[in-house]
Amino acid sequence: MEAFLAATALSFAVIFVAELGDKSQLMAMTFATRFKPLPVLIGITVATAVVHAVSVGIGYGLGAALPTGWISLAAGLAFLAFGAWTLRGDRLTDEEKTKAERSTGSAILAVGGAFFLAELGDKTMLATITLATQHGWFGTWLGSTIGMVAADALAIVVGRLLGRHLPERVIRYGAAALFVMFGVWLLVEAVMELN
Repeated sequence: MEAFLAATALSFAVIFVAELGDKSQLMAMTFATRFKPLPVLIGITVATAVVHAVSVGIGYGLGAALPTGWISLAAGLAFLAFGAWTLRGDRLTDEEKTKAERSTGSAILAVGGAFFLAELGDKTMLATITLATQHGWFGTWLGSTIGMVAADALAIVVGRLLGRHLPERVIRYGAAALFVMFGVWLLVEAVMELN
């Protein structure tokens, strides 16, 4: 039970931070200006649960097949890369913005489909794979899903209340710093394990 709670808490924290300033948050804000918040949140939740289930399956399979010291080393390097990726920033393309603004039909299907496609290969998917190599699959899936939905719910609320005037640079720098901290921690853990 302790390992489950630790995996859930760590995955929640990492994915929540990874999602801050991500294009998925920008999409959530955009969809929230077009649709009611609840269908947007349901679409995000369903898409996130599916993408993160696939991510956890991949990561858990890799974790069972590889030695933990090397996994920690790869995870540490991955988190440093996620920090750099976050620092670079994420923007919606004109096509993604237009799709989010002009979606017709069911809001849940429109939002779910857009989020599913946007998250494939995104840093939150890669971070979930990385976390699942070292932690229990269910706790990682639950924590990462709730973390992403919470961050996007925050974007929906903020988007509806404040429009698009967010301090993106501050959010981006803070998220990048947390990724670097997780990366350094994993690298230290890997060096200690491989010696």
